Amino acid sequence: MTGLSARKPKLSFWQIWNMCFGFLGIQVGFALQNANVSRIFQTLGAEVEQLPILWIAAPLTGLLVQPIVGYLSDHTWGRMGRRRPYFLYGAILSTLALLAMPNSPVLWVAVGTLWVMDASINITMEPFRAFVGDMLPDEQCTTGFAMQSFFIGTGAVLASALPWMMANWFGINNVAEAGVIPESVTYAFYIGGAGVFFAVMWTVYSTKEYSPEQLEAFEKAVAQDTDRHGSKPRNLPRYETIGAVCVVAGLLSTAAVAQFGLEKELYIIGIGVGVFGIMQFLAGFWRKQPKSGTGFKYGYLEIMDDLFNMPQTMKQLAVVQFFSWFGLFAMWIYTTAGVTAFHYGTSDPTSASYNNGADWVGVLFAAYNGFAALAAFGIPVLANRTSRKTAHMICLLCGALGLMSFVLIHDPAFLWLPMIGVGIAWASILSVPYSILSGALPYRKMGIYMGIFNFFIVIPQLLAASILGVLVKYLFGGEAIYALALGGAGMVIAALTTLRVEDRSDFMVQ
Repeated sequence: MTGLSARKPKLSFWQIWNMCFGFLGIQVGFALQNANVSRIFQTLGAEVEQLPILWIAAPLTGLLVQPIVGYLSDHTWGRMGRRRPYFLYGAILSTLALLAMPNSPVLWVAVGTLWVMDASINITMEPFRAFVGDMLPDEQCTTGFAMQSFFIGTGAVLASALPWMMANWFGINNVAEAGVIPESVTYAFYIGGAGVFFAVMWTVYSTKEYSPEQLEAFEKAVAQDTDRHGSKPRNLPRYETIGAVCVVAGLLSTAAVAQFGLEKELYIIGIGVGVFGIMQFLAGFWRKQPKSGTGFKYGYLEIMDDLFNMPQTMKQLAVVQFFSWFGLFAMWIYTTAGVTAFHYGTSDPTSASYNNGADWVGVLFAAYNGFAALAAFGIPVLANRTSRKTAHMICLLCGALGLMSFVLIHDPAFLWLPMIGVGIAWASILSVPYSILSGALPYRKMGIYMGIFNFFIVIPQLLAASILGVLVKYLFGGEAIYALALGGAGMVIAALTTLRVEDRSDFMVQ
């Protein structure tokens, strides 16, 4: 294929529908996790200030899993294709983890299951991001990611409301004795596990992938219109120097805990930074060795090189993502604890008021995802009439207003109103940055770069998991509801930094 014939063809509405349908299942898993894990932890004995550090499994697994899966999927081609094997195996593991989670007998088992569940969902999710970039031309990418947002919203509506529906529609018990997870939550996870598997299988068997040769031809054709590779910095940071700084920082943070009795969350930061530093030492060593073969260590080295040589657009979007996801993670961790204490007046997970409030949080999560599903249809229209980055800025400001208003509304019956703004922001966060990014990446490294881009989702989550407990305990006097307002402030910063993003579609040759 050469010339115009090599340009990626547009797909029909139903083709885009089929390739994105699996995200319905992925978000069923994530929504059950986001709406219920804090509740499960508290039921099994966790204190409010412990919740962020217990949640640290989610961002850490994403940090480790997504770039590796992205690299592997870029270099995979077999009978099932390039990305679809990861859809399949990730869906199987996710289903098993969802079935196990509500049967956790003690807190440490639930925490461990969260690690497995989040890693499994990430195995499936990361290739889905690259899948849209693989399959769609740039002018359809916003539509493709918006379709993913629609399915994410739809799946999350169903999953978030499941415990409430079990209790109110089917009369299943939503209150249990101390240390026992309510039946309404258990049945919700069982139904969700089945939903994950069947939705992902729909995409696996209804969509075929382009071959590596076709993707290469598509990239050459697009390069005639615009430079998709971005610029690389002239001086690559030395891995040994970065490693030394990281190891020293890790040692200092852990020493500070021992010497001054600071919060234990710094142990996690110190260990993580130190491990990253050791990885840089290894990368520096490997760079000096002759590259014979394509083993895992060279895959890791390639990921590190790409991390330090990101396209300019990706660097700018990384800042936007950082503050956006800090706000989201604050909401996911503290909505249940904040609403039950601030609006229902109790933090006792064995009380009826607490469990009614926790069920209502599930409905609120369903509401913002429902609004996200509706907003997914309007975002491409707004982006076409303004620009993608202007549309994203407006959506983020809506989310900031929604999160900040939680502290102003005292009647829980009206808490669905802030969720309108949160839903609009959520739909945009899930679509617009990826649409802009996919237009700035080479196809042969779409998976790696999408995995690396996930760093700027999980790093703010690690930060939130490390500091929010301290802030809630000492700055907010144990009032978890103010963590949501802090998350809203993060979204304001994200909205403002969106203005600096360079969107390559603005410079496409018509």
